Amino acid sequence: MVTRLPVERALRRLVTDGVSQGSLGPGAQLPTERALVEELGAPRSAVRQALGALERDGILVRHVGRGTFLADALHPAAVTAPADTSPAEIMAARRLLEPQLAGLAARSATQADLERIEGCLRRGGAAPDAPSFEAWDSALHRGIALASHNGLLVTLFDTMNAARELPVWGGLKRRSSTPEHRRDYHADHTAVVLALHERDPDAARDRMREHLARVSDHLLGGS
Repeated sequence: MVTRLPVERALRRLVTDGVSQGSLGPGAQLPTERALVEELGAPRSAVRQALGALERDGILVRHVGRGTFLADALHPAAVTAPADTSPAEIMAARRLLEPQLAGLAARSATQADLERIEGCLRRGGAAPDAPSFEAWDSALHRGIALASHNGLLVTLFDTMNAARELPVWGGLKRRSSTPEHRRDYHADHTAVVLALHERDPDAARDRMREHLARVSDHLLGGS
């Protein structure tokens, strides 16, 4: 009998490949359980367990009677931020939390986590415009948070990240976004991801701190 872990790994690879190839985006519907049983060559019970594991990690959302969908990494359900949150507050929170999440991810990330983050990195690097880059930027940062495998910290991240959908943040990002800045951010992301692959928590924290300092400088003039 196929054990749960190989089936889960295969399902994660299927999702990662779909994201990296552009066939799966936030909210996309996955094949039915029956189709996944055939595609993965696994018992239905093992497929259901694997789907449950990805759902617990926040990668998938299952709706009874409708099917299974890729989670919308940019708009986690039931998470909101105070409407009067300022960009300075958002950056202060990010600079406190995200370097620590990167350090944890360097220790805890699975191969599937790293592949998912790599997919976001590639798509961000190939993004044709600022909105596309921002979408994959947000997905990459959340992917790093998920790779910490600390549910409480992911919830804190999602609350903080929800503030990036506030109009005041969006307007500031649009005004400060340039091709040069996006290239800088992509280079920063690449350095963070390299540290994750090298399983180097100190480097992951340092590279994330440097990245967020650059973002703060571009958006707020430094802090």
